[in-house]
Amino acid sequence: MSHIDLLIHNAAQLVTCVAQSGGPVRGKAMLDPGIVSDGAIAIHKGSIIAVGRSGDITPNFTAAVSIDARGRVVCPGFVDAHTHIVYAGDRVGEFEMRIQGAAYLEILAAGGGIVSTTRQVRQASVADLVEQTLPRLETMLRHGATTVEIKTGYGLDTASELKILHAIEELARRQPVTLVPTFLAAHAVPPEFSGRADDYVDLVIDSMIPPAADWYQSSSFAAQTIPFFIDVFCEKNAFSLDQSRRVLEAGVKHGMRVKAHVDEFVNLGGSLMASALGAVSIDHLDATTSEQIAEIAGSSTVCVAIPAVNFHLGNPHYANARGMIDAGAAVALATDFNPGSAPCPSIQFVMALACRYQRMLPAEALLASTINGAYAVGLGNVCGSLEPGKWADVLIVDAADYRHLTYQFGGNLVRQVIRKGHIVWSRN
Repeated sequence: MSHIDLLIHNAAQLVTCVAQSGGPVRGKAMLDPGIVSDGAIAIHKGSIIAVGRSGDITPNFTAAVSIDARGRVVCPGFVDAHTHIVYAGDRVGEFEMRIQGAAYLEILAAGGGIVSTTRQVRQASVADLVEQTLPRLETMLRHGATTVEIKTGYGLDTASELKILHAIEELARRQPVTLVPTFLAAHAVPPEFSGRADDYVDLVIDSMIPPAADWYQSSSFAAQTIPFFIDVFCEKNAFSLDQSRRVLEAGVKHGMRVKAHVDEFVNLGGSLMASALGAVSIDHLDATTSEQIAEIAGSSTVCVAIPAVNFHLGNPHYANARGMIDAGAAVALATDFNPGSAPCPSIQFVMALACRYQRMLPAEALLASTINGAYAVGLGNVCGSLEPGKWADVLIVDAADYRHLTYQFGGNLVRQVIRKGHIVWSRN
């Protein structure tokens, strides 16, 4: 009998969300989230060492801490593959403008949107950004997120973009959620470059990406082999297809992995361009065509659907996640937590939206928010599922059936959050 740090047992459903053939789950395999009835999980030194039925697991271990799940669901921690949570201030005034009929691109063109937040971020210190972001991360943790990708993109000059990177690193040090950094200096054209988008792209390539790459090499993220991504907003009123390609290619030359905002409002061809560059993920995809989806389905690129944006903007044209899954594409879900288009900290709510508006089944939504989300941030080998050798990132859910995570909405069913084998939040 082995002595371990933590044993969780008596789960009505231990939902493993195990990966498919060493990659994200696709197609009909997304109908099976890997349920073990009356399940148990053994954890030691931050990692999972055994998973199975309680009757098979519990006789083999003694534990420093034992948790009786009491007939609840036990599942992996959620992986939020797309957020912009490091920012200053808010944009609640724009919310009223949208209710009165202003479109997102209209607000952006008028100097609102991303540019509005940029003004506040440039005035903030690293400490300011950290202190304003910590409560947002705490809320995400309480709702079950144990791994969160965070983008820059609200600085739009070299000093401010690097400031956001330093804030992300400090946040990683000060709280338990695993963070994954993404460099999105090409998020919008700043006011001082109005009408000179090509010049700003030159600045991003020549003066921003090199020091960002240097920052990463000396950061705690590199030391932990957590990947660093380059991203771009390929969209009307943001960056053209050619400009976006230039930015992504420059990031690749400096060792960054590719992500891309594509087809959110207007289809510029960014999905296929980014996928051809080996993108780990392409995100939004509201305007992506069926033909493009079919081509992407044959690649390793994960399609990240972000329904909270559509919900917040009152846009009924959601990404065709049903078509993506049926075509065999790898699909993940994310909150896009940001101050303008998606002030949403809860993947549970995103899962509920995806089931209602994107025709995803509960199993598909859960896999999209765990193992496929992990692959969308380059960490599918260490998190996103409950299997031996992976980080012990585990949720105990106040329900006996995992489908309640999508059936119910507006609340929080997470009862306990365990991060690398440590209880980091509990409802009690």
